[in-house]
Amino acid sequence: MSGSEPGARARGLKEIVIISGLSGSGKSTAIRCFEDMGFFCVDNLPAQLIPVFADLCSKTDTIQRAALVVDVREGAFLEHFPEALSRLRQGEMRATLLFLDAADEMLIRRFSESRRPHPLATDRPLDAGIRREREVLAPLKALADAVVDTTRTNVHELKKYFFDNFQDRGSGTPLVMTVISFGYKHGIPDESDLLFDTRFIENPFFVAGLKSLTGLDAPVQEFLHAQAEYNEFLQRITDLLLFLVPRYQREGKSYLTIAVGCTGGRHRSVAMAKEISERLISRGHAIRTVHRDLEKE
Repeated sequence: MSGSEPGARARGLKEIVIISGLSGSGKSTAIRCFEDMGFFCVDNLPAQLIPVFADLCSKTDTIQRAALVVDVREGAFLEHFPEALSRLRQGEMRATLLFLDAADEMLIRRFSESRRPHPLATDRPLDAGIRREREVLAPLKALADAVVDTTRTNVHELKKYFFDNFQDRGSGTPLVMTVISFGYKHGIPDESDLLFDTRFIENPFFVAGLKSLTGLDAPVQEFLHAQAEYNEFLQRITDLLLFLVPRYQREGKSYLTIAVGCTGGRHRSVAMAKEISERLISRGHAIRTVHRDLEKE
């Protein structure tokens, strides 16, 4: 293969998605979804062959979007992967690294239920194999454009995520933005790029008649808007995002997750996330809004 970037000669190939992550985190579900969306899919491709694969695809008009699974099964892939990914990102095609993750206890449960062997636990306990895989994949996770935590996600929700974010995306599609509300007592979302804490705002949870409601209800929103600090914080976040988003787009960022937290994830963060989304939508941005902990006590 010649020394020029594979994307530089792209005629047919417009987008390539590389799927990686921990065993049991949902990579098999992901590759099936991408196949259903019309991507040309390859499972367990050696990292050093990725530029070759992209170059070959770029010479045909029949493959416009491709998805690859690269994981710990190819033992030496970390040695070659950063260079391969860098070459793809220097080209003209859209190149995305999607990393799937999950909590250790959930991975253990999934392997126990499926009775499948873990690739790094053939001669050691399952939890030790998972810990080892997490160590091996840590540098790859750091390179990812998007990290998806599937701990609390069922198969249907995971499929919806893939379809919402990758179905019929063109090379000129704007930055994919998600605004997610959450409760700190349930943990900070791993996929967060920007994090805003609303816990300094007076909590509707302790106000008679508002505890059982959520930030989607008008009485809670009215209570929050009666606080000057809430209104000013909302405006400052909006102004910051309107400043940042076009600059992220200019640098080629594909995904942006904006996380808004409060104590329980049912009142302040929900209202704030809802209004941030509405303000960005009114300015022409495509937004996906998720209230992660809305139904939790």
